[in-house]
Amino acid sequence: MQRYIIVRLFQSLIVLFAVSIIIFGLARISGDPMDVLLPEDAGPEEFRLMQEKWGLDKPFHIQYLTFLGNAMTGDFGRSVQHPTREALDLVIKRFPATLVLAGLALTISIVIAFPVGVLSAVKKDTMPDYVAKIFALMGQSAPSFWVAIMLMWIFAVQLNWLPTSGRGDPGLDRLVHLILPAFAIGWYQVAALMRLVRSSMLEVLDSEFIKLARVKGVSESKVVWKHALRNASIAPVTLLGLLVAQLVTGTVVTETVFSYPGVGLLAVDAIRNRDFQVMQTIVMVFAIIFVGINLFVDVIYAYIDPRIRYA
Repeated sequence: MQRYIIVRLFQSLIVLFAVSIIIFGLARISGDPMDVLLPEDAGPEEFRLMQEKWGLDKPFHIQYLTFLGNAMTGDFGRSVQHPTREALDLVIKRFPATLVLAGLALTISIVIAFPVGVLSAVKKDTMPDYVAKIFALMGQSAPSFWVAIMLMWIFAVQLNWLPTSGRGDPGLDRLVHLILPAFAIGWYQVAALMRLVRSSMLEVLDSEFIKLARVKGVSESKVVWKHALRNASIAPVTLLGLLVAQLVTGTVVTETVFSYPGVGLLAVDAIRNRDFQVMQTIVMVFAIIFVGINLFVDVIYAYIDPRIRYA
């Protein structure tokens, strides 16, 4: 077991190392930060001094090694757009807003996906099943930005029920501001989770112990919601671990559409302003979250099924 964990941990570190190289290179391809740091009439001497200040006068590999060494100590540098602020501090300040949004989106996914998936399995090849499959197909096919715009157009512009942007004041107003972006993010996850619940339920409902429970006279609702769903929940619950990472890291587009002040909107602003320090920090934080949750799921898998560690 220890060998399995060490191997998975080593693989995770390799992934993070590769991500650091990729984002470091892409951040510099996005444009020259000197265009943001200096006015248009800046002279060669000012240009040289600013490059020295930010370490941009050094060779690419030296810049990367400096970034990697500092990042390993938690120092991701200062923001180009806000020179007095640490890039990591800016990300941490925005992170709670993104976590709340992702948490509500996950809640919506669970509340909708499990009942609909169970109903779709129980009513196989009937109208409820067809409607659920169409709903899932649309959720997995429609781009998140299109879903966000359509929700905004229907519920904010046409019906004037919900706000179009911002985070709102603490309390009920903040919850109201979260509804549209959370549903826009969660719909895709609802579709994926619902399909998995449906397929797992169909497999369990056809098993011998379910047939035996029905023969013994156990009520259908108890058979479905207690015996079948409990055994069918293993795969969906495992998927939830991966969904958490996807929800946290997949908020960029939706936060931009709704002008929601989370890490996703901060990432877009950093790209627009060529703030490569903030870009690198956001991608590395997201990568650590995603890789960390996947590593956790792998370890849990190994404890649940010992055959995995020997594969």
